[in-house]
Amino acid sequence: MIRAIAAATVFGALVAGATLYSKGPPEWWTKTLFGSLDRRAEPAIAPEAWPICTTMPSLASDADWAQLDPDFKAGKKALAAADWKGAIAALELAALHDPDNADIQNYIGYAYRRQRQLGPAIGHYQQALILNPRHRSAHEHLGEAYLVLGEPAKAEQLVGALETLCLIPCEEVDDLKRAIAAYGKLAAR
Repeated sequence: MIRAIAAATVFGALVAGATLYSKGPPEWWTKTLFGSLDRRAEPAIAPEAWPICTTMPSLASDADWAQLDPDFKAGKKALAAADWKGAIAALELAALHDPDNADIQNYIGYAYRRQRQLGPAIGHYQQALILNPRHRSAHEHLGEAYLVLGEPAKAEQLVGALETLCLIPCEEVDDLKRAIAAYGKLAAR
């Protein structure tokens, strides 16, 4: 009987501790120990940050996103129709709703690059990488933009970064390597 009570007490303490741990420390405790430091501002680790490289799409498909944000849906449709200005306009609105979304920044960068506006394109790719340093498509697209600018060394650096991110062969590495090889053939002429 005493063992059952002790086990129930330990189990209850573990459950209570797990609940408190998941909610974070109370605000008064954080301020008392760390001054005005706000621990809630720390970003959570997103699934994209996991050290796994695969060509499998993220858990939330684009169709799910489109249902949640009509601006994202309109931007994706505009990208598919090669309406780069329309895509930029719609995706900029989607970025206002979700400013921490690296995918949206990557898509905006792609639309700018297709318009040959490399400055804004590179800026959006870099923003995507600030939001998610492991964003493989942003690495690939930024490398391709550097090739357009005639900077193959920077593109090669991004191949190295992608190879570090990808534990198994991934499409982005292969695509960027093919683009660098094509650039090399054109430059050799």
